[in-house]
Amino acid sequence: MKNQTYFITGISTEVGKTVVSAIITEALKADYWKPIQAGELENSDTHKVKRFISNNKTVFHKSAFDLKTPMSPHAAAQIDSVKISAKKITRPQTKNNLVIEGAGGLLVPINDTETIADLILPTDSIIVVSRHYLGSINHTLLTLEAIKLRGLKVFGIIFSGKEHPTTEAIILKMSGGKMLGRIDEEPYFDKNVVKEYANIISKSIDSPFEAQ
Repeated sequence: MKNQTYFITGISTEVGKTVVSAIITEALKADYWKPIQAGELENSDTHKVKRFISNNKTVFHKSAFDLKTPMSPHAAAQIDSVKISAKKITRPQTKNNLVIEGAGGLLVPINDTETIADLILPTDSIIVVSRHYLGSINHTLLTLEAIKLRGLKVFGIIFSGKEHPTTEAIILKMSGGKMLGRIDEEPYFDKNVVKEYANIISKSIDSPFEAQ
């Protein structure tokens, strides 16, 4: 089977992208890459995912930009006197599956004209992380619609947090997307918890279906 690139995006910040990225990385024993890290450089998302991974195959690739301020990349880059552009971000070379974790949501700006969406290739399989809050239905459907309008592939949706059946049902019905799984509101996440979820979600990733 040809190696795939999975791009993890979310409907907002703090919705569980990093945990989901770790779970997908562990499920596939894939490589991991965070193109842009803004803030928390001593405890970056790469550091966090590394702590969650049990397998010895995953390679963690260096971010293209490490910005000091925990803000939107365009603003953090301005403070650091750095110019970010999609053409300056070169993907790591690997013969393995690759998990790419975006920053914030799909349309978070990286400069005055480009967003995180401009880092996604048409060949990428996009996984959208949705977390339940007032307005999350709108944010999820907007994210999925924006992906499709760009001619990109929605591979599936992962819900994060406490189950909300009516919210999940309407999102799936109106978008036509596939639910890959749910990450519950766990008291903590560690290697063992991540591995348990990886075993469950790997079945959804392996099952063939046409990307939306």
